[in-house]
Amino acid sequence: MKISIKTILLVLLSLTMFSLKQDKPTKVIFFGDSITQAGINPGGYITKMKEMLEKQGIKDKYQLIGAGIGGNKVYDLFLRMEDDVLSQKPDVVVIYIGVNDVWHKASWGTGTDADKFGNFYTAIIKKLQSQGIKVICCTPAAIGERIDNSNQQDGDLNHYSNIIRSLSSKFDCPLIDLRKEFLAYNLKNNPTNKEAGILTTDRVHLNDTGNQFVADLMFKAVVK
Repeated sequence: MKISIKTILLVLLSLTMFSLKQDKPTKVIFFGDSITQAGINPGGYITKMKEMLEKQGIKDKYQLIGAGIGGNKVYDLFLRMEDDVLSQKPDVVVIYIGVNDVWHKASWGTGTDADKFGNFYTAIIKKLQSQGIKVICCTPAAIGERIDNSNQQDGDLNHYSNIIRSLSSKFDCPLIDLRKEFLAYNLKNNPTNKEAGILTTDRVHLNDTGNQFVADLMFKAVVK
């Protein structure tokens, strides 16, 4: 049976396209506020994840992108999702938001009410999933590291974390429960009940230990 040159070329082209598709790295966008914005800096959690990928010899299999802006709340993410996330056609999006929605309510009266927080978070998940993007949810970690429930926003932070936990279950999104993990870590490593300095520099933003702690948790969820 004779095989034409045209047929051979089509087969080779198909194999080449398949190979290119297989070799395409998984694009992961970390979508959040100043904690994520700092994550791309030296020592930041995204930078540490890239270093972990390199150590394991799989740095070419993942493309990690930070899309964090300081001061952002959940509705800011919704408004810039098209330009900062969808336009890049990611495979995975890690949503790490909620601190400012809670913190700014007490500090400046500009936070986000719980019902609105849930509605915007839901809209973000639905939009991303409609594009075939895998969504990973994160609970907000801390606004103060005291272990006796005396941090001013502990109650609200727990409430908003429960909203995220519920939504991650409803929409079948993997959950990185930073709130739970930070509380457990502080119970073991903060015997003098310090307000900051264990995993954060200022009660909110991550120190080196905190960045590595978050990087380890993120790595387990993102890298398969």
